Amino acid sequence: MPLYRDFSDDNATILVWKYDETEDLDIHTLLEPENAEKVKDYHPKKLLEVLMVRKLLKSLKPDSKILYKEREPFLSPKDAEISITHSFPFAAIAVSKNKIGIDVEKFNPKILRVIDKFTYENERGFIPEDKADTFYTIIWSVKESMYKIHHSKYWSLKKNYEVKPFELKHLHKISCRVYDEQFSDELKARVEFFDDYCFTIVEE
Repeated sequence: MPLYRDFSDDNATILVWKYDETEDLDIHTLLEPENAEKVKDYHPKKLLEVLMVRKLLKSLKPDSKILYKEREPFLSPKDAEISITHSFPFAAIAVSKNKIGIDVEKFNPKILRVIDKFTYENERGFIPEDKADTFYTIIWSVKESMYKIHHSKYWSLKKNYEVKPFELKHLHKISCRVYDEQFSDELKARVEFFDDYCFTIVEE
């Protein structure tokens, strides 16, 4: 299969695939029967993304399934941690010994319209105006990756996920944290760029 990038490290296998229309993505072979109802109304591109992730998994763990608990994916049998992400034409999977979150986002100036939904004004002082869309896409992607590690419907990306100031020349160890009144988990994010996309990895 046409692997696009391999960002694996000592703890995790992290693979990115770019869609190739010549690739065989047979829903009957790849999709778990347990997920048939979940995807029945998906847009064709979203369904392709789902099948791409399954094909990536087959290359790593051919006897495993991706199932969901409250929309959060997990491996069955649960012998490793998993994170998945997709934004057509890309799909990615991470299989790890430890909890991991990955996210892929296309750079888009429209993100500037929604920064109040995921950042506070006092978080923005380090962001240069001429690169604002790049910085906010990274922040969004890092927070999405953290959310996949600490998933809770009661937490918000704005209130409970923090990305510390960073520079574009230092994107492999961005400090970030998940917190509330009783809890705080300090993490490091790794950010990669390709094809006008941002790809983020956060590992525990």
